[in-house]
Amino acid sequence: MSKRYLTTAEVAERFRAPESTVRYWRHIGYGPKSIKVGRRALYDETEVQRWERALEEESAA
Repeated sequence: MSKRYLTTAEVAERFRAPESTVRYWRHIGYGPKSIKVGRRALYDETEVQRWERALEEESAA
């Protein structure tokens, strides 16, 4: 099973946030975990989904 990785732009689009906000989240340790590949930050789609579910549960509480 191969993993699918999202770029910062794709994560920003998914959460309707500017790319700079996603970069800021990464800087402060908020948001989905990323990995560095060269100069790029990539996000495992499974990790993005996990973080999204956590946000949904938090807002429902």
